[in-house]
Amino acid sequence: MLKKIKDAVVGEKVEATEEAPKKVKKEKVVVEPKLDTVMDRIVHESATPALVGDLVEGPVINIEKSAVYIDLAPFGTGIIFGREYLTARDIIKKINIGDVIAAKVVETDNKDGYIELSLKEARQALIWSEAEAAINNKTTLELPIIEANKGGLIIQWQGISGFLPASQLKTEHYPRVADGDKDKILEELKKLVGTKISVSIISAIPKEGKLIFSEKSPESKDKERIIGKYKVGDTVDGTVTGIVDFGVFVKLEDGLEGLVHISEIDWSLVEDPRALFKVGQKIKVKVIEIKEGKVSLSLKALKENPWVEAGKKYKKDQQVQGVVIKFNKHGALASIEEGIAGLVHISEFGSEEKLRKNLELGKSYDFKITLFDIKEQKMALSFTGEKK
Repeated sequence: MLKKIKDAVVGEKVEATEEAPKKVKKEKVVVEPKLDTVMDRIVHESATPALVGDLVEGPVINIEKSAVYIDLAPFGTGIIFGREYLTARDIIKKINIGDVIAAKVVETDNKDGYIELSLKEARQALIWSEAEAAINNKTTLELPIIEANKGGLIIQWQGISGFLPASQLKTEHYPRVADGDKDKILEELKKLVGTKISVSIISAIPKEGKLIFSEKSPESKDKERIIGKYKVGDTVDGTVTGIVDFGVFVKLEDGLEGLVHISEIDWSLVEDPRALFKVGQKIKVKVIEIKEGKVSLSLKALKENPWVEAGKKYKKDQQVQGVVIKFNKHGALASIEEGIAGLVHISEFGSEEKLRKNLELGKSYDFKITLFDIKEQKMALSFTGEKK
């Protein structure tokens, strides 16, 4: 389509603010097509008339105070007037006689014999046409984020609000929230409002006025192929890309990132992953699970399992010494050596207050092993000291 067409039609959206003038019957502007050759006459006679909803184009042949006339030979003369004129008047100001413009047919034969046209409707049709072209060409668009909800982001393009699902965000923008808490996800998404983001249109439904965007590059659709290069048990090099309360995100290669859950960082208790890693750090990890497009990684799987050696030294009912390293809702965790810790259940003391009165963080106490399961890596302890 000629540049003049696009410039004339895809202009700034203007809402009508005045009451449309009453139609005044004017002398009809008629342009007779030139039929210089036999072929011209054949084309003229066989041409299919324009229908309501069709997008048509032609040169402007007259501009009046409240109407624009367009040559739509061989079908007749088109007119933009009334409310359609008011709605598009800022666009019309830029139009000159002779310019070729596109418009949408809203009435094929009004009482004055004109084909009524709409620039606003044509603009919408062209926008959706551009959306389809953008999908086919995988065009990247830099667009503003205007709103966030629990499902994703609202983005605006050509005056149309579209939706970017959180699942279609790149790794660096995806909300890293433990347990998929929707309220926390929303808080993270809100931080992106007001910024611009590079996206592509992946779905356009004109009838419903829906646009769906994705931040993921076309290459990310090859994720299954990339994941196929890895298998459980592989030891790979990676780069730390994010650190959160529940673990560490590690980039394995472009388009693929995995998570080292906090429970897979070390055999010993890890309270804060941020104290052990920094973004950009190079580390070795082991692939322990590949499921539903997600890769789970482990650092402790690369280290010797302390429970194997512990199985040779400890058994049920054995007396041991342990250092209290953490309290939780079930009781207190006591470590009897590096990587080997057991639970002292709160029921031994009757309440959390009494448990904390008898056991203090960082202090060593005497315990008896009441459960020792090497396979499940579980141990339970019973306090054998004098209770307060």
